[in-house]
Amino acid sequence: MNTLTKMALGMIGQLKAQPAAGTAASARQLPPADTSGGLPLMQSLARRQSQREFDPAPLPEQTLSDLLWAAAGINRPELGGRTSPSAMNAQEVDVFVALPEGLYRYLPATHSLQLVSATDVRRVTGYQDFVDDAPMDLVYVADHSRMKLVPAAQRESYACVAAGAMAQNVYLYAACAGLGTVIRAWIDRTGLAQARG
Repeated sequence: MNTLTKMALGMIGQLKAQPAAGTAASARQLPPADTSGGLPLMQSLARRQSQREFDPAPLPEQTLSDLLWAAAGINRPELGGRTSPSAMNAQEVDVFVALPEGLYRYLPATHSLQLVSATDVRRVTGYQDFVDDAPMDLVYVADHSRMKLVPAAQRESYACVAAGAMAQNVYLYAACAGLGTVIRAWIDRTGLAQARG
C-alpha cells in the first residue's frame, strides 16, 4: 500500500491494524542490556542518519533489549534514573513496541514488555509505506496526567522534548549497532489510538 492510499484510508477512518503474525506472549522478559560495548560517542554521532529502508528480519532479542534500554531504560537503579531526561522526573512518555506479533509497552522498571494488543499495528503507526514491513516500530506516548508540576500549557512541549531525547538515544544506538532508523511525526493518531485499545 502506498503513502497516498494510507493517508486517504486514515482520513476516512479505514486504516486498520492487521492480524498478528505469530503468537504474542502476554509478557516478555528481556535479557539484561549489554552496556559494556559500542562505538565511542563521536563515531556514533558521525554515523547517525535517517534511513527509510529496513531489513524485515526480526531483531535479535539482545538487540531489542539494548535498543529499548538505550531509549528509556534505567541506568541509575538507586535513583530510578533513566537513560533519557524527563523534566521534574515526570517520566510522562511511555515507549510502545509494535512487532508483527503484537503491540507491547516497554516497562523500564522490570526491563520487560507487556502485551497491549495481539494485533500487528505497524501499518497504522505512520502514513509512510515503509513502516508496514519494518521489523519493529517504536511509538512514544505521553501521559500528561503524570506532569502535575508542569503548567498545563507547557505539558505538550515538555513531553515532545522528552520523546525527542528518547528518539535521539535510539538513533545513537542504531548508528552504533549498524541499524536503520527514522523518526516520524506524520501519523494517524486516531487509528493508532483505536488499534492500541
